[in-house]
Amino acid sequence: MLVSATQMLKKAREGKYAVGQFNINNLEWTKAILQTAEELKSPVILGVSEGAGKYMCGFETVAAMVAAMDKSLGITVPVALHLDHGSYEGCYKCIKAGFTSIMFDGSHFPIDENVAKTTELVNVAHGLGLSIEAEVGAIGGEEDGVIGKGECADPAECKMIADLGVDFLAAGIGNIHGVYPDNWEGLSFETLEAINKKVGEMPLVLHGGTGIPDDMITKAISLGVAKINVNTECQLVFAEATRGYVEEGKDKQGKGFDPRKLLAPGVDAIKAKVKEKMELFGSVGKA
Repeated sequence: MLVSATQMLKKAREGKYAVGQFNINNLEWTKAILQTAEELKSPVILGVSEGAGKYMCGFETVAAMVAAMDKSLGITVPVALHLDHGSYEGCYKCIKAGFTSIMFDGSHFPIDENVAKTTELVNVAHGLGLSIEAEVGAIGGEEDGVIGKGECADPAECKMIADLGVDFLAAGIGNIHGVYPDNWEGLSFETLEAINKKVGEMPLVLHGGTGIPDDMITKAISLGVAKINVNTECQLVFAEATRGYVEEGKDKQGKGFDPRKLLAPGVDAIKAKVKEKMELFGSVGKA
């Protein structure tokens, strides 16, 4: 059931749990995540970066695939199709393509420009019944060639963006994309607490969910985080399972080279990882 992410995240914030955003990269990724969400009766957000959208032949192709799959699989849980770290232009492309939610990442702009562009996109998105996420501060690591150092957001700027009417807010609190380095200092809960006080009941978003210790995840949820993004972890387990299948020579047994067989272990690995995360986030049975 394709919907905006607004209500599912309001419920999550009020219920002290988080909804997972799991990025999709192809048909197998999408099917695995949808089936797991349906099995666990969990709301879910399908994230699509601009790079992944391009890889899958454009946002219109992605939206059509997700809508058709949602229908053919008989999905009954709330599903949001969401642009991840969208540019100004990318947001309009996804709106036109039929996404139910967008993220405008204006964190690299001066705050006045971030405010202006976010204001415009909030009005457009809400006029069409879509949810919109904005960002303040930088998420560390690399996402589609955009590199952030992981600077913590300014709580005052977070309030400025939240007051524009966005539905949920991503704020840098020391989190990074990709695999966390051994010398990572952890999340800045001091910053998160300050942001939470400034923005009131606004659902907050934790990007870079891969590799954050479970106790930090739980504490972040208690401080207003209602959406947690996971991508790298699914990629890692998919790669590991596929590598194991090939190294064991199973692709040379019978018709083991058939893509449906070759990719099956990776799909199962994604399902297991998504289930693990949904249980950790507390979204199981919350559809």
